[in-house]
Amino acid sequence: MPKFDVSKADLERLVGKEFSVEEWEDLFLYAKCELDDVWEENGEIYFKADSKDTNRPDLWSAEGIARQIRFALGLEKGLPKYEVEKSDVTVYVDEKLKEIRPYGVYAIVEGLSLDEEALKQMINLQEKVALTFGRRRREVAIGIFDFDRVKPPIYYRAAEKTEKFVPLGFDEELTLEEILERHEKGREYGHLIRDKPYYPLLVDSEGKVLSMPPIINSEITGRVTTETKNVFVDVTGWDLDKIMLALNVVVTALAERGGRIKSVKVVYPDFEIETPDLTPKEFEVELDYIKRLTGLELGDEDIKNLLERMMYQVELTDGKAKLLYPAFRDDIMHARDVLEDVLIAYGYNEIEPEEPELAVQGRGDKFVEFEDAVRELMVGFGLQEVMTFNLTNREAQYGKMRIEAGRDYSMPPPGELVEIENPISPKWSALRVWLTPSLLDFLAQNTHEEYPQRIFEVGKVTLIDESRETKTVSESKLAVALAHPRVTFTEAKEILESVMRHLGFEYVLEEIEHPSFIEGRVGRIVVDGKVIGIIGEIHPAVLENWGIEMPVAAFELFLRPLYREPYL
Repeated sequence: MPKFDVSKADLERLVGKEFSVEEWEDLFLYAKCELDDVWEENGEIYFKADSKDTNRPDLWSAEGIARQIRFALGLEKGLPKYEVEKSDVTVYVDEKLKEIRPYGVYAIVEGLSLDEEALKQMINLQEKVALTFGRRRREVAIGIFDFDRVKPPIYYRAAEKTEKFVPLGFDEELTLEEILERHEKGREYGHLIRDKPYYPLLVDSEGKVLSMPPIINSEITGRVTTETKNVFVDVTGWDLDKIMLALNVVVTALAERGGRIKSVKVVYPDFEIETPDLTPKEFEVELDYIKRLTGLELGDEDIKNLLERMMYQVELTDGKAKLLYPAFRDDIMHARDVLEDVLIAYGYNEIEPEEPELAVQGRGDKFVEFEDAVRELMVGFGLQEVMTFNLTNREAQYGKMRIEAGRDYSMPPPGELVEIENPISPKWSALRVWLTPSLLDFLAQNTHEEYPQRIFEVGKVTLIDESRETKTVSESKLAVALAHPRVTFTEAKEILESVMRHLGFEYVLEEIEHPSFIEGRVGRIVVDGKVIGIIGEIHPAVLENWGIEMPVAAFELFLRPLYREPYL
């Protein structure tokens, strides 16, 4: 989760009130943050804020926290309003960037008065949004420039790798290729563009370079100081909606510092847009849903008041709340998201806990007991249990396993992945659809250990199910992997045979072709005419992808079709 430092005095200037350190501990909760640390430096108190929501980049700076607190305390109510004045500035986007880094959105903010703390917060917000929300600049990269040094119109174009400019922090010109090799940011982020035929460049009408997205700004235009009054904001990436949200977050934060927002016309080869677009977003929620799930005695006007304190414009009609909410938010996807805001405004600490009066006794879930029994069975066969993460990524589930998403391999899923929209790390960007890659990853991390390695996991996978409200279903599976120099299909089959015999099921193996397994040594597992799993020897190319030098035999099957009482 994002962590960042804020000055107590700066926060209080932005809120318009002073508070004790103890009061700030509670106030941070309104902004979905926790006060992680407090210290004094040069006579001034600083806080380390620990954000608990990766979907609210608008709360990752002093400006966003202060804005949220002003509204939560009722100092302001309803929808924050930001005027956007139209400028005569145009940015032209090069068609050659379509397969390199296709989109850019822009804005101008004038009339700023930046002190050192404001400058620090601007840089912090820029970095945190690009790092976390922007997936380490892959999806979102942000540049902020001294607009008084820029001569419009501006061009976002594809550049030859031999072109030169002075990157931020240097005093000499470097070619674009040299920047990737010599500059700290070039070495860190160069992999995002290194293999492209051209590199992105943002230049003005006089040919002055503003930046090389997503790597580094120019020393000439990209150094913003306390003397800077007017800035030009640039956000680039692959998803127009995502970079537009990032732009909205940055420009409204600067507006909280007194800046005046101006729009920029962006001309693409096949369309034009004006950015930023701060048009409020719409949502509708049933009032009875809020009342029922909060468990609080709230009237319609109470709900309206609480939502207005969370920056909503509210219209009550026919038992519903019709809502407008700020364009710098993109986290309202379900009524429960609105419900959360109601509870934040009410105050979690103000809710009195009640012990439920139940006329029933709790007991263990029978299927969970079945899963535990399967675990004990596998341990009895001499296998070691492992527990791996449900979160994974597309490359692990598909790429390294030599399969394509959604393709029918005559076996149960893997189907299409459920991917996380704003993951903290690309490594943990999806929910897994099968366990075998997780076991191979475990073996890859333990190549230094002695063989044989005989492991299993009873774990969950997440599959797409359009018939459900969440569009997904969680299924329990058993996976086994055996690794040693003489491992064979037969050894894996012997364990499968023992599992089926102990569970009281007969099964059939049907030979199939599957890219993850060696041809002629792979089959699907069929019980009562239904395909429930797969067994085989892992293909050498898959083992090479994982860095495993030992042969591996594996099987994987769904447990739900094998559940019946008594189960052992």
